[in-house]
Amino acid sequence: MPIQRRHLLGASLASLGLAHTGAFAQAWPARPVHLIAPYGAGGSNDILTRLLGEALAPRIGQSLVIENKAGAGTRIANEYVARAAPDGHTVLHAAAPIAIGVALYPKLPYDVKKDFVPVLSTAIAPLFLIVNADAPYKTVAEFIAYGKASDKGLTFGSPGAGSAPHLTAELLMRSAGTKGLVVQFRGDAPAYTELLAGRIDATLTAISTALPHIQAGKLRVLGVANEERTPLYPQAPTLRESGLASVVGYGWYGLMVPAGTPAAIVQKLNAETNAVLSDPEVRKKVEAVGLQVRGGTSAEFSAFIDSEIRKWTQVIQAANIKPE
Repeated sequence: MPIQRRHLLGASLASLGLAHTGAFAQAWPARPVHLIAPYGAGGSNDILTRLLGEALAPRIGQSLVIENKAGAGTRIANEYVARAAPDGHTVLHAAAPIAIGVALYPKLPYDVKKDFVPVLSTAIAPLFLIVNADAPYKTVAEFIAYGKASDKGLTFGSPGAGSAPHLTAELLMRSAGTKGLVVQFRGDAPAYTELLAGRIDATLTAISTALPHIQAGKLRVLGVANEERTPLYPQAPTLRESGLASVVGYGWYGLMVPAGTPAAIVQKLNAETNAVLSDPEVRKKVEAVGLQVRGGTSAEFSAFIDSEIRKWTQVIQAANIKPE
């Protein structure tokens, strides 16, 4: 085939491919989109999922049906979406345990890397180092010094084994070179009850449940485990600022779709969700439930999930953490 003709044919095929890809985006969504939340109703993931569904519906021209498929550390919802048709009509509002579970569970009914396409990060739940206001330590450095001087080390309250707060507390102790114990509770509220009573030294959890006690002067914030200070409580220094450069950890949420979903649909869902997350009113509502808006590209979210898997695998193996 002459070179010129071959180039023309290649260009024609390429344009047909682009037209085909564009047709997917124009046709989507053809019916209501099911947005799957891996937690029960009322929590921050559920509230954020419903906020997104409400704001996205007029932008994509279809309603979003919110389905709560709670249980098994988000694995029920994850498996459901992994097995769904890759047509953009079933979307997972994934949470941090989808990455943590890769190291925590020897066998999963899905492959995080092969069975999903990350769309974008929606929000994070910053983890704050919170102590009793009557405790003798007022800074992160004093807190660590206290732990090193104590025979028992530091005691942290955690809302569950293998959770982001549990693993971040383990990471803090290892980075600080202090021993200690992470005590598991069923949720944040019981952990704060013990912290208020002075039976544990600290928690590393979301600030929403603790805020009334902080405002009442009963609890004190020493820092936050973000990369940068958070608008949720900007006066809290990062643990990095306090000398713990490697201690970064938080809960997080993001949209994922089944592998094989056309790239044009992924791109459209990414663009529309980014637009929603940039809305000041949406941002205000998200921050009201203790979350910090993210956004970004599919590639950025994919790289973030990879980094989360690597980081928490190292912590889980080093601390010999087993699932409940």
